[in-house]
Amino acid sequence: MATARPAARPQIIQGGMGVAVSGWRLARAVAGRGQLGVVSGTALDAVLARRLQLGDPGGHMRRALAAFPVPEAAAYVLDRYFVEDGVAPGERMRAMARLRMDRGESAELLTVLGNFVEVWLAKEGHDGPVGVNYLAKIQLATAPALFGAILAGVDHVLVGAGIPGQIPALASRLARAEPVTTLVDVEGDDEPIPYTFDPGRALMGQLPHRTTPLRRPDVLAIVSLPVLASYLVRDPATRPDGFVIETHRAGGHSAPPRGKLVLDGAGEPVYGPRDHPDLAKVAALGIPFWLAGGAAHPERLRAARELGAIGVQLGSVFALCEESGLRDDLRAELRTRARAGTLRVRNDPRASPTAFPFKVAELPGTLSEEAVRAARRPVCDLGYLRTPARSASGALVYRCAAEPIAAYVRKGGEPVDTAGRVCLCNGLLATVGLGQRRPGGAVEPPVVTIGQDLGFLDDISPDGRPYTAAEVIDWMTGVRATAEQVAAVPAAGVPVPAQSTVSV
Repeated sequence: MATARPAARPQIIQGGMGVAVSGWRLARAVAGRGQLGVVSGTALDAVLARRLQLGDPGGHMRRALAAFPVPEAAAYVLDRYFVEDGVAPGERMRAMARLRMDRGESAELLTVLGNFVEVWLAKEGHDGPVGVNYLAKIQLATAPALFGAILAGVDHVLVGAGIPGQIPALASRLARAEPVTTLVDVEGDDEPIPYTFDPGRALMGQLPHRTTPLRRPDVLAIVSLPVLASYLVRDPATRPDGFVIETHRAGGHSAPPRGKLVLDGAGEPVYGPRDHPDLAKVAALGIPFWLAGGAAHPERLRAARELGAIGVQLGSVFALCEESGLRDDLRAELRTRARAGTLRVRNDPRASPTAFPFKVAELPGTLSEEAVRAARRPVCDLGYLRTPARSASGALVYRCAAEPIAAYVRKGGEPVDTAGRVCLCNGLLATVGLGQRRPGGAVEPPVVTIGQDLGFLDDISPDGRPYTAAEVIDWMTGVRATAEQVAAVPAAGVPVPAQSTVSV
């Protein structure tokens, strides 16, 4: 696996889409063409554990684990989660430890390994740039996840859904395999509290032996407005290596409108002139930047470069391509409905427990339907979006507005905060075929997120046929791949049938 940093900045960033929608297959296909392929870093511990429990078709997880520099750590995870031929139909998959401010070593280890595996597979067999995307809101996972990605040689780390001011310094210290302390916001406390991640402790007391130092990845901060970008560049400790300026048209989470929240007649947030970034101010900062949100068209790439951007970040157009991690049936349904003009993508201000607006595609049988949400038994057994908080007694608790209401209130939460919330952790894993099985044979229903601008389908696939990541890049750049470039990227493995429960 090559470790040299690619010299040229990519015009196209394939956006991080979780959970595992932008998985290693998609990132490798994009990076193999010289653009920035990005894996989603969200919930990769669960992704690894569940793929192993489903029998690891193709042996990809085990191949990557065999490359992990601390064999004892990889063996521990294999012994705990790998099931030959996969768990029996209807059988519940094994629970995992959760990250905590204390007593979280086993969860840290699985987080390190999950990120290593995904990045290692994305980088396998080519020299293109690979990045990983994190949500700043998931505070406890950032350090162990980033360390796993650095061990695999990740080239870029992209961070959104919050203020990524701690990431540049974290990246520098973790590249030296040093213990790091992050400041964690706790609801009810006036000041954040420190959380220390020690790479040696997480790897069962063993740091990998290396003849060459680990490489610090470039840090790209995903922001919506120049004011946050300006704040981050003031201090060398918080200054990123680049920005992705993302508008509210992008899929997944987006920044709320500035000022008082106003909803339109459809119940979606209203964005105004204050929410449109002044790109001249961004360019004046002198730091490379890319534009995101409805940017999937060659003319928009050209316009972005004329405004001073290096290029654009694209999500939805890659989410609907053949290498995407979306279940085949969901991907086909999205394309069909979008082309027919019957797909509605709602910017829901209540769905996400993070309180950020979240795009929800309205598809039958998914959590976009009230009946499906009502039929789901509330359970919080993953907890990635839990927020540390102080209970009335002063104890440190972890709560999520999408968990059972009684539990949320018992931990000091207000019942009103739970209205309309959706369990994104379980729903997004189900969207890539890794949903938990429940008593009685039920499988967690999916929740599908996509951008609100899908007009690219008329250009990239005018006849409605499936398309690949390489075709997206050819269309955007106007440069066709050579036969040598195509041959240089290895096949991603045996295709998975549409109804399989394995992520593709």
